[in-house]
Amino acid sequence: MADTLSLEKLPDLLTVKEVAEILRVSPLTIKRWGKRGKLPAIRINSRGDRRYKKEAVLWLLGITQKVSSDSGSTSGSY
Repeated sequence: MADTLSLEKLPDLLTVKEVAEILRVSPLTIKRWGKRGKLPAIRINSRGDRRYKKEAVLWLLGITQKVSSDSGSTSGSY
């Protein structure tokens, strides 16, 4: 992973390998965290491949993305 990490370019669902590279841990650690509930996995297809939400990974890093704060705020939308 020689390139610098661009959070905007990350897909919404990440593979075990991608998450491991981002967090700089082993893919086995990612799977263990999933089993313990620290990083919940989404199972896809018949093989049960794991995918992880980008928001959950960023939360582990202490990065919170700006979520659209339009819910409940109506100022300026008239």
